[in-house]
Amino acid sequence: MTIDTFDGTSVKPAHWDLDNVVRQLRISREATHNIRHQRRIRELPSREALTTIVNGLSAVLFPTHYGRPNLTDESIDYFVGDTLTTTLNRLTEQVRRGLQFADTDEVPDEAALTQRAHDITRNFAASLPDVRALLVSDVQAAYAGDPAATSIAEIMLCYPGTIAILHYRLAHQLHKLGSPFIARMICDISHTLTGIDIHPAAQIGGSFFIDHGTGVVIGETAIIGERVRLYQHVTLGAKRFPADASGALIKGTPRHPIVEDDVVIYAGATILGRITIGAGSTVGGNVWLTQSVPPGCSVSQAQMRND
Repeated sequence: MTIDTFDGTSVKPAHWDLDNVVRQLRISREATHNIRHQRRIRELPSREALTTIVNGLSAVLFPTHYGRPNLTDESIDYFVGDTLTTTLNRLTEQVRRGLQFADTDEVPDEAALTQRAHDITRNFAASLPDVRALLVSDVQAAYAGDPAATSIAEIMLCYPGTIAILHYRLAHQLHKLGSPFIARMICDISHTLTGIDIHPAAQIGGSFFIDHGTGVVIGETAIIGERVRLYQHVTLGAKRFPADASGALIKGTPRHPIVEDDVVIYAGATILGRITIGAGSTVGGNVWLTQSVPPGCSVSQAQMRND
């Protein structure tokens, strides 16, 4: 048997030994290298669905910026209500899927899982006005803090920092309500879009501004106060990772910086460990910082070289 190719020549079909390859992959998947949660098959949350959900939530929070520009005073509430209903139904299913991967050895009860997903989504919906208030403060901080900004609309449509913060605010609320897997996926979608990596468990106050943004990293246990401004390639990371007696890393321990109110951190600064940057301080570009800074200080690269 031969196969004719597009140029008229004939070749013999390849033999891939598929039966053996498939059998060996099954052995790896089911026995020798099984990495399934609780060793069971279940449906994973969908990045595509979560992207649609975040787009829907963005449109609900800011209908004329992220929804439909032709909305009127008469139609806007109908648009918000209809979009919110569809989006929350989608979110409930993704939350349910995510809850199946909780860090427990118990096999979840499906009815209880569905009810919990509904409860989380209902509480999340109730929090949306507060989330919007925080996001408005972030947008206003960007407009006030960037002399290049010409309008609020420009900030909302063109600034990657604003997009990343929007994703983070939604994800953080879901994380607090008990849906960490979905929260993490939403922040990873944002990371892909913007180059900004914010863990959804980080605590960030209002009027937060990330200028330019590419390469910013904010770790899981970081705490950021009010009116903080970061520039590109800033890292708020961990200095070391504590381990237990067996050598396994201990999860969830406070290991990232605390940044108090009214701090500015310039491009390329790396701040590591559970240290505190005091209120009103400024950290210069490319500074490597592993010790606390008192309030009202200015830290430069030259000072750090002299220490």
